[in-house]
Amino acid sequence: MRKYLSLVKFSHTIFAMPFALIGFFLAARSNEFEWILLLYVVLCMIFARSAAMAFNRYIDRDIDAANSRTAQVREIPNGSIKANSALIFVIINCLLFIGTTYLINPLCLALSPVALLVILGYSYTKRFTALCHLILGLGLALAPIGAYLAVSGEFHIIPMLFSAAVLFWVSGFDIIYSLQDEKFDKEQKLHSIPVLIGRKNALNLSKILHFFAFSALSIAGSLGSFSLYYWIGGFIFTSLLVYQHVLVKHNDLSKINLAFFTTNGIASIIFGGFVLIDILN
Repeated sequence: MRKYLSLVKFSHTIFAMPFALIGFFLAARSNEFEWILLLYVVLCMIFARSAAMAFNRYIDRDIDAANSRTAQVREIPNGSIKANSALIFVIINCLLFIGTTYLINPLCLALSPVALLVILGYSYTKRFTALCHLILGLGLALAPIGAYLAVSGEFHIIPMLFSAAVLFWVSGFDIIYSLQDEKFDKEQKLHSIPVLIGRKNALNLSKILHFFAFSALSIAGSLGSFSLYYWIGGFIFTSLLVYQHVLVKHNDLSKINLAFFTTNGIASIIFGGFVLIDILN
């Protein structure tokens, strides 16, 4: 179990889970709250993300084995999990995801193959497009709108704005994370924003995407008539986005892990906490 939790980087669930909870409780304000439905949403998040991460490791196993940064630490290249076992794990999680959406409502069930297409398809994208970061962002952006649909069964502008914020936020920090593999990706003819436009320009684009994330959250806050709690959470979230750009320079990547894992995880948890306090008050 420990090996499979490591395979899917289960701790990274904190990036999107708070936004899924925001979407759920936004919808619950005008619909009947059900604990079982909340459980289903959380399970969908776990199953979908586990499938996506394990599939990424399965598809990229040869690339990871050739990369000195990942060869010894990732489970398939180092032999702690067999490739076929990882693929079976992917299939099981996909089936559990679809089965859980069946228990939620017909709309979520109908959209479940689309969600799987996005989150699994991401693993192929760096082979042909530098827009792979945006596809990853789109995959995580399904969390708030998906959770909202689970409760309400209909689309709404506010959760869609939260999804837009997640799209730009995740795309921006994934560009930062990919800086450390720029040389390797060039050698392997893989695509990324740093490979396409260079480190300095990639960091500038990441800043622009994070500004778009801030803008989407600001518009959502205004249209949603949130209270002071929302804006406090938004201020802390934005400050932490700015802080990660202070940490990472085009000529100094030594603090990428701090910027990627710690800063973004804290930002998501704090923002989600303040927004949930606002919604539930």
